[in-house]
Amino acid sequence: MNRKIALRATVGASAMALAIFSTAYVAEATTAEPKDTGALAKMSHSAAKAKLDNAGIGIRSSGGCSDRNNPTCTSLEQVNSASIDGAITLKGASGCALTVTGGTETGHADGQYSHWNGYKLDFAMSSCLTSYIKNTFTSIGGNKWQSGSGNIYFDESNHWDVTFHNCGGCFKGGKG
Repeated sequence: MNRKIALRATVGASAMALAIFSTAYVAEATTAEPKDTGALAKMSHSAAKAKLDNAGIGIRSSGGCSDRNNPTCTSLEQVNSASIDGAITLKGASGCALTVTGGTETGHADGQYSHWNGYKLDFAMSSCLTSYIKNTFTSIGGNKWQSGSGNIYFDESNHWDVTFHNCGGCFKGGKG
């Protein structure tokens, strides 16, 4: 009989501790700043640009601006963190100079995995980048190549349109 009482007391104390912890955690979660939610976390233009700048990746805008609602600008507002990390992976793995020429600004094609939704970046065409993509990734037809991680590289003749489904292995001195 004492064993049942002791077990009930232990279960009761555990439930009480869980309730107290849960209440404190919920209170903290509802009052704290939003946390990064991973690969699909949206970034501000300035945070994404700073990260690219630190990696030595340039940004070029035909309109000399970053307004997301202007199609002549190059905006990174609301870009997925995986897209920015994927660009950094691409630079590290390829050893090529990279310049972003298209981001989340209006004027690109619609769709789930679109520029507007933060999945795509355009890169200036270069012989280094073209050679790396065509010699490293698998041709899937229609001027498209797919990396082992599933990202899609589309040769649009005057730029590379890249769909980042993930960060491409997140280059950390390895193959990317």
